[in-house]
Amino acid sequence: MSGDGFEVVSVVGLGYIGLPTAAVLANRGLEVIGVDINERAVSAINEGRAHFFEPELEALVHNAVRNKKLRAVNKPEAAQAYVIAVPTPISESKSPDLGYVKAAGASIAPVLTSGNLVILESTSPVGTVEMLAAQLRELRPDLTFPQDAGEDADVLLAYCPERIIPGRMVTELIENDRIVGGMSLKSVEAASKLYKTFVRGAVVATNGRTAEMVKLTENAFRDVNIAFANELSKVCDKFGVDVWEVIELANHHPRVNILQPGPGVGGHCIAVDPWFIIDAAEGQAPLMHTARNVNDSKPAYVVDKVRELAKPGDTIACFGLAYKANTDDLRESPAVTVVERLAETNEHKIVVVEPNVETLPSRFAGLNLARATLKEALETAQVVLLLVDHDEFKELSAEQLAGKTYYDSRGAWRHLSA
Repeated sequence: MSGDGFEVVSVVGLGYIGLPTAAVLANRGLEVIGVDINERAVSAINEGRAHFFEPELEALVHNAVRNKKLRAVNKPEAAQAYVIAVPTPISESKSPDLGYVKAAGASIAPVLTSGNLVILESTSPVGTVEMLAAQLRELRPDLTFPQDAGEDADVLLAYCPERIIPGRMVTELIENDRIVGGMSLKSVEAASKLYKTFVRGAVVATNGRTAEMVKLTENAFRDVNIAFANELSKVCDKFGVDVWEVIELANHHPRVNILQPGPGVGGHCIAVDPWFIIDAAEGQAPLMHTARNVNDSKPAYVVDKVRELAKPGDTIACFGLAYKANTDDLRESPAVTVVERLAETNEHKIVVVEPNVETLPSRFAGLNLARATLKEALETAQVVLLLVDHDEFKELSAEQLAGKTYYDSRGAWRHLSA
C-alpha cells in the first residue's frame, strides 16, 4: 500500500507523537525514515524498541523495523513527504517557543525537492505553518512555495494537528477524525491522501490558520472546563461537601457534563496550548487566562491541604508522578510540582511511589525525598497522598490504608469511606 503517491515519508521528531505516527505509517507499507537528535531514541528504534511506554507501540515498532519499513537517523534524508512532530514549549514568560519547529525546518531544507509535501503536526500558534513556509523559501530560493506560487508551488505545505492521548495513542491515531489545513488546495489534497492511508475517522479539510486555531480551541475548551471542576473542588471543600458526589449528581441533568477535578492540569497540550491563544490575543481571552491561572494554582492548594493533615516529622507517601493514569508521561505534570513543593520545606520525609517511571525527575536532585515501592510506602507512611489514579493505587483496600491519614486528589478512594 502506498500513501497515494508518497512512498517514502520522513517523520521529524520521534517523541510521543512522531514515533506512533512513524510506526503506523510504516505498518501500512510505506518506507519511513524517522529523524531525532536523541541518540538513545534512535538506537532503541533501530533495535525494534520504543523508547517510552505506550500500549501496542512496541509491537508496531518491532514489526516495522523487522520488515525494513522503519529506520531512525539523526539527520534528515531525502523523502517525498516530511511530517514535523517536534515540541512547542512555552517560555518562562508563557510565550510560545518555536525553536524546535525552526530547527526542523532548517534540517529538512537542504534535502527538499520539487514535488515534496511538508506537514506540520506540532501544536502551534496561529500563523506557524506560514512562518515555516517563509523560512523554507528563504533557505531554498530555488524552489517555489504556496505563499508565492499558489497551486503551482514546487513544495506543498499543510498543517494537521495530532489528537491523541497517552495510553490510547495508537487507537486514537487511527480512529480519531483529523483536521487538515493547507496553504493551497493541492496541499490539502496531498496531505489528506497521506492521512487516509491509516486514518479510519473523517479527514476534514480547511485552511492552515483555521486548523491551527482548531487545535488550540480544543485544548483551551478542555482547560476551561477542568478549571471549573478544580474551582468547584475548592468551594466544596469550604462547604464540607464531597465534590465528586456533587459532580456525579449534577451530571444527571441532561445538559450538564462537569469534568473531574484533580491536582492540576498536565501534559504538553492542555497545560500549554491555551497560552498560545492568550499570548497573541492581546487581552481578548480573559476567560482562558483565568482558567489557566486556576489550574496552575491547584498544586499549591493540594500542598497546603496535605500540610494541614501531616504532623511534623511524618512520612508522606506521594502516589504517582505522571500527569495521566497508567502512563509514564511526566510532561507538565502537576504531581511532580506537588512532590517538589512538599519536599522543599524539609518538614516531612517524602517518599514517592511511581510504578511506571524508571528514573525520578532531575529537578528532585538535592531534595529530601526517596523512592519506595507501594508496599514500603504503606508500611512507613503516616500520610498518603494520591496524585495519580494508576490502577494499582485505585485497587487499594480500606485495610491497606487503615490507620493512615490520606488525601485523595482524584476521587479514586471515595468507596473506602462509604
